[in-house]
Amino acid sequence: MTQSAAKMTPMSKDMQACVEACMACHTMCEETMSSCLSMGGGQDSMQIMRALMDCTEMTRMCADMMMRRSPLAAEMCAMCARACDMCAEACMSMPGDPQMKRCADACRRCAEMCRAMAGAAA
Repeated sequence: MTQSAAKMTPMSKDMQACVEACMACHTMCEETMSSCLSMGGGQDSMQIMRALMDCTEMTRMCADMMMRRSPLAAEMCAMCARACDMCAEACMSMPGDPQMKRCADACRRCAEMCRAMAGAAA
């Protein structure tokens, strides 16, 4: 199949849903980083920020790779699921914060979809 033919192949519904979950998670992590910055420093806050930064980068890259049908997309989905799991866990270290809870929920949804996408391609 030529590269131009690959571009014309529509994404599956599952892949579209995974891209949407990645982008929603990316947005939520970005918003949560802003919220986290306003809380001030501290070791716990820095650990959460690192997890948020990793997750926001991974979800954006994962969505990009799926959209361009990269042959590395399945591996990226597996890595993205790990980053999302770590971020959800970090956010839940502050369970009383509603923004952190929303972020953890978005991360869990994304991790689940990325794991399914990685498994489908294996």
